[in-house]
Amino acid sequence: MGNEAIILFIILGLLMVGGAFIVSYLISPKQASPLKDETYECGIQTIGSSWIQFKVGYYLFAILFLIFDVETIFIVPWAVVMKKIGLVAFIEILIFFLILGLGLIYAWKKRALQWE
Repeated sequence: MGNEAIILFIILGLLMVGGAFIVSYLISPKQASPLKDETYECGIQTIGSSWIQFKVGYYLFAILFLIFDVETIFIVPWAVVMKKIGLVAFIEILIFFLILGLGLIYAWKKRALQWE
């Protein structure tokens, strides 16, 4: 009974997603116009070409922020169960901080944290 339930679940999931796409295609408005195809950014009219290159440093800075921000979220559950697990949890968080610190040192040496 287990395999049949999984297969049924996958089929139903695919049918629901496919059905949503089909219904969306059938009921969505399809009136193309030059105004609709225009680039829109925060209510400000676009001046010049929209295809400009951004410095990669902005993206690296944002990705590094997200990485370190998300990794700090893992500290809260660890702190909650640390007393129950004991020394094993303490060693694991030390390894976690070591890896996090090595990543920070690497980003620092590559000058990825400097805003220019």
